[in-house]
Amino acid sequence: MKIEAAIAYRDQTEFTIEPVELDGPQADEILVKIAGVGICHTDLFVRDLAAHIFKHPAVLGHEGAGIVEAIGENISKVKVGDKVAITFSSCGTCANCERGPAAYCENFQALNMSGMRSDGSRALSNEQGELEGSFFGQSSFATHCLTSERNVVKVADGIPVEIAGPLGCGIQTGAGAILNSLDVEAGTGVMISGGGPVGQSAVMAAKLRGCTTIILVEPQESRREFALKYGATHVIDPMSCEDISAKVREIEPRGLDYAFDTTGLDSALDAALKSLKPKGALGMVGMSPTNAAMPATINNFAAQGLRVIGIIEGDSEPDEFLPYLMEQHLAGHLPFDKMVKTYPFADINRAIAEQHDGQCIKAVLTFD
Repeated sequence: MKIEAAIAYRDQTEFTIEPVELDGPQADEILVKIAGVGICHTDLFVRDLAAHIFKHPAVLGHEGAGIVEAIGENISKVKVGDKVAITFSSCGTCANCERGPAAYCENFQALNMSGMRSDGSRALSNEQGELEGSFFGQSSFATHCLTSERNVVKVADGIPVEIAGPLGCGIQTGAGAILNSLDVEAGTGVMISGGGPVGQSAVMAAKLRGCTTIILVEPQESRREFALKYGATHVIDPMSCEDISAKVREIEPRGLDYAFDTTGLDSALDAALKSLKPKGALGMVGMSPTNAAMPATINNFAAQGLRVIGIIEGDSEPDEFLPYLMEQHLAGHLPFDKMVKTYPFADINRAIAEQHDGQCIKAVLTFD
């Protein structure tokens, strides 16, 4: 079928929207008409810095949501007409999938980052030939995408389907880091580095869990103000603060129980580690732009009993966690919609620029 998709070319710094041919669904696939798709930093990282990992030309996008338009003969989880949010792909049969969480699937790389279906075929092509697709099992920077049963979760009544896609990546990553990976307790203190969608989701989740001190470290004033409105007790501007950890200890002299970094910056990680009390834990999702080493000595870790936890997708089991997040949203405890700004699909490059410049927190592309 003919669809439109945003294509990443190796020699271009912007996406190009053009007609693309999409195969029909195989027996284990679901065809989804996309209603909205979030823009995630990972899409841009792969477009700009990791073209050697995910070859170009490619159709990216991995925070899609929409309406099921067709299903393969082996599909039983959803039916035509269902509203679904699409998340990452996992095999469901490896040891990590069986004991959970599925985010650590042994086949994660092949299913999410290979550019092809699990059988080695490619579902997308244009006049130049086959395109890399199946990004995170979806490639939803398009009017339609193919995905699988393990990728989809039904959208609860009351949640606009066009903004539900970020639940499948950025929101579950930030909220899951707090609620699952770090499993913070009520009455504890947490520092969150970076006020993008993942960081803001973490702020909301920390409030939901009952943390009494929630500190966001973020250079953009509008994002600091947003965090104070939706959960943060304190904010710090790293551009006007010479010693972030000293500022944290003005707020909590004994240090914090938890820290969560979304930036991957060695300076942010250093500040986070220095802000922890003994037995404190640091969770990390940010990819280092310089592949930096951890800015701490073994003796500091050992002497203080510190823990450092790498986190993928918020340690989420999507079939369980996404419905929980939707439930909390409908109850007013996770107002992720407040950070969403929608843009027409045709304005994808403007949306990326405005999200980067801080004119919005979470850009979501929508379709007529």
